[in-house]
Amino acid sequence: MIESRPPLPPFTRETALKKVQAAEDAWNTRDPARVAGAYTVDSVWRNRDTFVAGRDEIVSFLTRKWERELDYALRKNLWAFDGNRIGVRFQYECHDADGRWYRSYGNELWQFDANGLMERREASINDLPIEESDRRIFGPRPESEHGVEFPLR
Repeated sequence: MIESRPPLPPFTRETALKKVQAAEDAWNTRDPARVAGAYTVDSVWRNRDTFVAGRDEIVSFLTRKWERELDYALRKNLWAFDGNRIGVRFQYECHDADGRWYRSYGNELWQFDANGLMERREASINDLPIEESDRRIFGPRPESEHGVEFPLR
C-alpha cells in the first residue's frame, strides 16, 4: 500500500497553506510517532547541527527534544512555495526543567515526494531566553488564527 499525505505537490498557495497548518498542528501534539508519519521512511533532516535519517531516527530525535523542551508550543507561517517545495518561518516557545523560558526562531526548507510525504527537511533555529511574562504562544493555534502572521520579535 502506498502512503499518501494530501495535499500533494505541485502546491498552490491554498494547498501550501494547508500543508503548513497540518505540520504545525501535528508538531503541537508533541507525539513523535504522529509527526514522523508525515515523512518518508527514508526522510533526511538537518535540524540545527544534527542530521537525522529515517522515521525511527525522527521519532528518537523528537522524543529527546520534547523531553527537554517542556510545554512546547509552535507557530509556522508559509514563506514561499514552488512545485514540491515549501519554505516556512516559525517560532516556538518552551521551557527547560529549571523553568527557564525560550522563544526559538527559525526557517525550514521542505521537499515532498509525489505522495505528499516530506522527504527532506532543513531547519535553522536560534534560541532567545525570555521571561515567562513575555510568552505569546500558548498551546495549539485556535482555528480562528490559522494563517495569521506572527511578529518578527
